[in-house]
Amino acid sequence: MSILYFLLIILIFIVLIGILNERFFHIQSDISLILFSFIISLVMLIASKLLGIDSVSEFVSGLGDFGFEEYLMDGVLCFMLFSGASKVNIRKFRENVRAISLLALLTTMLSSVFYGLLFYLVSHIFGLGMDILTCILLGCVVSPTDPIAATGILNKIGLSKNVCSVIENESLFNDGTGVTLFIFVRSLVIHSGDSNFAVLMFKEIVGAVAVALGISFVLFKLMELTRDPIKYILISLLDVSCVYIICEHLGFSGVIASVVCGMYFSVAYSKIERRAMVIDPKELYKDFWEIVESLLNSILFVMIGLLVLGLNVSKYIAVIAPAAILINILARSFGVFISSVLTGRKKIPGNYNTFEYVTLMTWSALKGGLSLALAFGTKEFLPDDIYDIFINVTYITIFFTVLVQGLTVKKVYFALEKHKTARMVRSR
Repeated sequence: MSILYFLLIILIFIVLIGILNERFFHIQSDISLILFSFIISLVMLIASKLLGIDSVSEFVSGLGDFGFEEYLMDGVLCFMLFSGASKVNIRKFRENVRAISLLALLTTMLSSVFYGLLFYLVSHIFGLGMDILTCILLGCVVSPTDPIAATGILNKIGLSKNVCSVIENESLFNDGTGVTLFIFVRSLVIHSGDSNFAVLMFKEIVGAVAVALGISFVLFKLMELTRDPIKYILISLLDVSCVYIICEHLGFSGVIASVVCGMYFSVAYSKIERRAMVIDPKELYKDFWEIVESLLNSILFVMIGLLVLGLNVSKYIAVIAPAAILINILARSFGVFISSVLTGRKKIPGNYNTFEYVTLMTWSALKGGLSLALAFGTKEFLPDDIYDIFINVTYITIFFTVLVQGLTVKKVYFALEKHKTARMVRSR
């Protein structure tokens, strides 16, 4: 199936689902894209099986086999991360830097390991045939929260700016931790590569930051030489794509580098705001990145829904489905709890206590496309039955966090705010 043909189908999904949702269902737009594309995909899959028409089956198979990992990791991820990071509130980031750092680094690592230990227990009890390292690798796949889901969904449901800042910034930075940990554990699973996680982590982060800051500095200076807003856009595109490719080639984290690029351009652009308003009174630069983010988010969410067409259901689905949901919540809660203890009660964002903070950070931890891309990356070295478990668990986790948690996080947030207010009144 050609890229243009696939894009046409995706756009049809986006437009029709968007209009139907706007007219009748009124679900948050990004969630509706995943939900209804998934439902339509199931209908198409069932129809292809029942009708038995070769052309229909080939069409369905072609949709399901589109290269999701290549599209995300080698295509649009850097632009989506740049766009999200360019809207980071630097002041709130500085205020909550300790909590964000602990969530992005420590929580991700602890959640991955704890997830693996719990899943190994399930594997041992039910005979899934997964060793401890493979289970921890699965934890590395599903533990990082997704910046695309966070910025695309949580920003639109009424959470406070302070809370959104912590969730978004953690999501933007913990992907680098998750990818690095995934690479490290993968090397242990296949008995190759660098076995020193500290060295690997240092290399991934420091190298990424150095390349991103160096190239972004030079290209932003180039931006200051032009008075054409279109060139602003082209230079920003050049910056993030160049940095991402260089970092991936050198073995640094392209994910972290893209985030650093976005934050650098955000800070640097704010310093020339007056000049930019004269040159770009219609704010073409900012509008461009808003449109790019919205479009790529929509395409990604529809693609996640369509992936069910190429999904092989594991024979252990009755076991791994509830296990995936429960273990994800427990592992995330454990990681956030440890981070909250180290953050210190007085420095927990939003004046929450430990219970409120752990509950909110657990329930707002949405998973997305990056987890799927990592899961697809295990196909080359995992046995088929174990690989199917990885894909099934990842898919179930994404759907539960986006659909169930994403649709209810607003209610959870306001319930916690009410609980916090009552607690503060009692303490006076």
